[in-house]
Amino acid sequence: MLRKLVDYKKLSHEVANLLIESYPHGYGDSDIISFKNLKGEIIEAVEVKTDDIIYLVKISKSLSDFFSNFDESIEKELASKKSLFELEKPMDEDTDDSKSMLD
Repeated sequence: MLRKLVDYKKLSHEVANLLIESYPHGYGDSDIISFKNLKGEIIEAVEVKTDDIIYLVKISKSLSDFFSNFDESIEKELASKKSLFELEKPMDEDTDDSKSMLD
């Protein structure tokens, strides 16, 4: 099987989605693969597998930011859907706020 070392910024949308699905709560120490490149530098990466390629996604501060920003965008999306749902909810015809204010 082919292995490719890649920065997360260069991942296709498909592989980026696989990365998020593989590590929905982020990655831990046990998920990290360490090795030396041809220059003798230590590289740390997480693995994302497709049918024919194993991507080694380099770990960096940017990758951590990617995960946190992804989590924040999901939370915002869920919050906006919830508020839209509340706006679309039909009001109960029997409820009359003016009555409760007068009581």
